[in-house]
Amino acid sequence: MRYGYFDDVNKEYVIERPDTPKSWSNYLGSTEYGAIITNNAGGYSFYKSAAQGRFMRLRFNAIPMDQPGRYFYIHDRDKKDYWSASWQPVGKPLGKFKSVCRHGTAYTIIESEYDRIKTETTYFVPLGKSFECWKLMVSNRDKVSRSLRAYSFVEYANNWHVWQDFINLQYTQFILKMNVVDNIIDHGINVLLRDDDGDFQSHDGNKHTFLGAVGADITGFDTDRDKFIGNYRTYQNPIVVEKGECKNSLAAGDNGVGVLQMDITLNPGESRELVVFMGIGKADVEGKLVLNEFNSTDKVQRAFIDLKKYWHTRLEGMYVKTPDPQFNSMMNMWSPFNCLMTYAWSRAASLVYSGERDGLGYRDTVQDLLGVFHTIPDDAKKRLELMITGQVSTGGAMPVVKPFAHRPGKEIKPDEKDYRSDDCMWLFNSIPAYVKETGELEFYDKVLPYADDGEDTVLAHLRRAIEFNLERSGAHGLPCGLFADWNDCLELGHNGETVFVAMQLRYALKTYSEICEKLEKPEEVNWATEHLKTLDENLQEHAWDGEWFVRAYRFDGMKFGSKENDEGQIWLNPQSWSVLSGHASPEQARRAMKSVREILATEYGIIIVDPPYEKTDHKIVKAPLFNQGMKENASIFSHTQGWAVIAETMLGNGNQAFAYFRAYMPAAFNDKAEIREIEPYVYCQFTHSKYSPRFGASRLPWLSGAATWSYYAATQFILGIQPDYEGLRIDPCIPSSWREFQVTRRFRNKILEILVKNDNEVQKGVIGIFLNGEKIKGNLIPFELMKSNNEVLVQMG
Repeated sequence: MRYGYFDDVNKEYVIERPDTPKSWSNYLGSTEYGAIITNNAGGYSFYKSAAQGRFMRLRFNAIPMDQPGRYFYIHDRDKKDYWSASWQPVGKPLGKFKSVCRHGTAYTIIESEYDRIKTETTYFVPLGKSFECWKLMVSNRDKVSRSLRAYSFVEYANNWHVWQDFINLQYTQFILKMNVVDNIIDHGINVLLRDDDGDFQSHDGNKHTFLGAVGADITGFDTDRDKFIGNYRTYQNPIVVEKGECKNSLAAGDNGVGVLQMDITLNPGESRELVVFMGIGKADVEGKLVLNEFNSTDKVQRAFIDLKKYWHTRLEGMYVKTPDPQFNSMMNMWSPFNCLMTYAWSRAASLVYSGERDGLGYRDTVQDLLGVFHTIPDDAKKRLELMITGQVSTGGAMPVVKPFAHRPGKEIKPDEKDYRSDDCMWLFNSIPAYVKETGELEFYDKVLPYADDGEDTVLAHLRRAIEFNLERSGAHGLPCGLFADWNDCLELGHNGETVFVAMQLRYALKTYSEICEKLEKPEEVNWATEHLKTLDENLQEHAWDGEWFVRAYRFDGMKFGSKENDEGQIWLNPQSWSVLSGHASPEQARRAMKSVREILATEYGIIIVDPPYEKTDHKIVKAPLFNQGMKENASIFSHTQGWAVIAETMLGNGNQAFAYFRAYMPAAFNDKAEIREIEPYVYCQFTHSKYSPRFGASRLPWLSGAATWSYYAATQFILGIQPDYEGLRIDPCIPSSWREFQVTRRFRNKILEILVKNDNEVQKGVIGIFLNGEKIKGNLIPFELMKSNNEVLVQMG
């Protein structure tokens, strides 16, 4: 069943049916002022942090999933009928109510038509601003004049800290104070205290937001939620909207809302525009400044055009045209945009993440950078440096870095029992990727502080990360599991050993050696090479199980991921990473990935572990806390899918790699959205596997490592467009049925128009590259030979 389609020209996903299986969402704003909005105008807004700066209320895990939100109610003064400009919350019968939602690049447009009145609402946050715009156009398609009233609606949080607002009601029910100044609503908390002193993490403080409007006659207001809705009513049928007259209520304590009553009279064929502004600051200060600056709908429209242009320019780093239209839709808009949102919000703000994760998770954020280096290299560099300063002097890392509170050189390093063994291993993916993208080789020499004490060059930070794991090795000479090793459900014990991180360490040593060879540091190359040799010997002796690599050893010697186990016999990660790291012999790589294909692969993606855990004590592995086929207990965990895709391309198996990719690619579910249920345009954390009765249903959209690794795998390993120190390497691994594909790539401010021809219908292999008509040696296009604009012909064979 299809609910919408990809509009590739406008870079939008268009939802034609509002009754989607789940609420399908989008992101507005920036890391300063962020917002989530759904296809029915649900969601919430927040300032700097979704946990500590959420000033707009949303009730999580409710039915419907996305209420309340930012709404316009419409009341017909003659007919005494009413509806909402989005299908929900009023929910008129779909036979009478038409709705189309267009999710775009940091904006959403919701069109509706009911009883010959058409509305179009555009939601966005202007560039660099700490407020949002709701631009409403109302059109009369009737043959008679219509007298209407529009009501804005937002339900405010009583405290910006989510826990305080939802749990500590004995306090927060009595700190709200609403006011109206010159028709601008002021939402204040702790108003008797002095103005906010800048301590953002303090939930007690004099804080304000405003809500005002231009383009309409304001004839009333309400700020008391219960007075507006009614004690025994819902968002579907507010008493004020039903009766068509605001009460001009001012809430003091209890709960506040932002309702402006605006009168609109339309002749046949006439349209009228108005704009509601909601943002940070006091009504009589920031509110008045905003309404003065944007005192016409034309100015708002110009700000909207600037926003679209800004985001579309960001996405111009790469454009692809392949024989697969759904793949193209993902690569040209939704994959990079998804990556930009995970970069912005890590795992902190969605319709599922409700404030339990605040700040930037170290391991997540360092990986998320891989998907944005080519789109926003300058911003990504700042974030990368921030995360490097989240590494402590031991070589480990702080679990979470809070950009709004981080103090490099002054943080308290974690206790030994709290370290995660994989945290700083991800630096070996992201730091070289940044340097290869930009050519900034001197970045390795840049001096940055540790989180707790001291400073080092970036290269020394990398060496310290390796030493951290070498110094914490177990009985088999493999890295200790510590608190966790990426999979938080494995209870290895501090001195248990992780084969997955051992593969990461192997990759780190190889990468460090390559960097030092480039920097002409032979002693460092020798140091890394000797440790790599020893690690390879230990892995061969203790990690190969005959047909695949084991997952880990518990502190008492118990194996995970072995044929000796009744449950959890084979895990995906060590198989794919044995190839990515270069450890597996050709025969081991073939057999390990064959086991993946025969045991773990399904029509909707690759299972993380098989069989699921049912009887194993949860103190040994936490997986049985979850039902079979869900989350870490044998689900199709999306984060890991890209690694399997990369592994197959490294083995030259383009058909298999693309089959794996399409199995979980969101757009591939557009015509069967009732199976996946969540948005068919963004990645997710996991999909229910064959062990679950919900097989194929996906959960936790948007904020997942799957976004970055999927985009990285598709662009650099399927399409094979790989930045390198000296230039751009072209090494595709594609389905043999692809006779050609095209890529436009921005690389270090040069543009390359790349045409790849595959007349021989091979899966991998480049036999010739022509740069601006001249044949070059090998498959690396040297940067020094590139012009401002370049034509590249690649012949596979």
